[in-house]
Amino acid sequence: MKEILNTTNAPSAIGPYSQCVVNKGIAFVSGQLPVNPEDNTIPEGVTEQAKQSLSNVKAILESGGYSLDDVVKTTVYLKDMNEFGAMNEVYGNFFSEPYPARVAVEVARLPRDVRVEIEAIAIK
Repeated sequence: MKEILNTTNAPSAIGPYSQCVVNKGIAFVSGQLPVNPEDNTIPEGVTEQAKQSLSNVKAILESGGYSLDDVVKTTVYLKDMNEFGAMNEVYGNFFSEPYPARVAVEVARLPRDVRVEIEAIAIK
């Protein structure tokens, strides 16, 4: 049986999807845009955007009793792979060893023309 996690501490879904679906203890967090849930603003630059996206992932996980330590896999979508280093530095401040598996890809365009979107899978 699947459970839906939804929190006001992260931006609402902007389409027909859930912030997170949990099934058999595995949490699948939808891709998080760098939208501040308090005022719906998007920060400038990939560094601040990565911080906000990861803060959103964290808030969603915490709403279901998970933490970033439970994350086993992430996917990072970047508008420009030249910004990988800046994103990676922020990413390293959110996760600790042993780090989750990860893939990072450059994409042509992201919703709301943001620079980064991050999704995660966590297991309790």
